[in-house]
Amino acid sequence: MTNFGIPRRPANDLRAEPVAAPLNWKRGLFRVWILASAGWIMGWTIYLLLEGVQGSLSTRGDFIEVPILLFAPPIALWLFGYAAAWAIKGFEAER
Repeated sequence: MTNFGIPRRPANDLRAEPVAAPLNWKRGLFRVWILASAGWIMGWTIYLLLEGVQGSLSTRGDFIEVPILLFAPPIALWLFGYAAAWAIKGFEAER
C-alpha cells in the first residue's frame, strides 16, 4: 500500500547539520571579471558615443585610442588574475 502521509525518518537525520557545498572560486571570480569588464566597456562606449555626437572625436589618433581604452584594462585585469592564481598555486603542498 502506498504511504501518503508524513514520511517516517529517524530523528538522527532531522538533527544533522547540512553540509555546505564547496565554493568554486575560479568560476565565481571569472564571472565577476566578466561583469566588471562588461560594465567598463559599456560605460566607456556610452561616453565615447556622446563625445562623438558632440564632435570631439575628429582626428585619426582619437579613433585609434578607442579600442585601447575599451579593451586594455579588462585584459590587464584578466592577466593579473591569472598571475595571482599562479602565485597562489605555488603555496599548495606537493602531492
